[in-house]
Amino acid sequence: MKVLTPKVVVVIGGVITSAGILLAVVLTVLGVVPLIVLTQVGVIVGFGVLLDTLLVRSVVGPALAALLVISGGRRFWWPADTSQATPGEVDEEASRLALTTTK
Repeated sequence: MKVLTPKVVVVIGGVITSAGILLAVVLTVLGVVPLIVLTQVGVIVGFGVLLDTLLVRSVVGPALAALLVISGGRRFWWPADTSQATPGEVDEEASRLALTTTK
């Protein structure tokens, strides 16, 4: 977990940040519309998307995942049944999958 989380954030972070910033800009452009309601909604939703993109997806998400795994959650997102596997086997499989998908 300590090894793979930074790699995942680096690989996926650029895409998520770019998409979030683009969506925030598009929604914030509603701020120049002469209708007060659309202006308020556009600016507030744009700010919310920007906050989600820069803070939640890049900091809170990985920190929460690490915290849940450390506190005994043992790979809470893992799609396979790992109840019979030892933590070392799961880590080796995760490392193998990460290395094969980045090549």
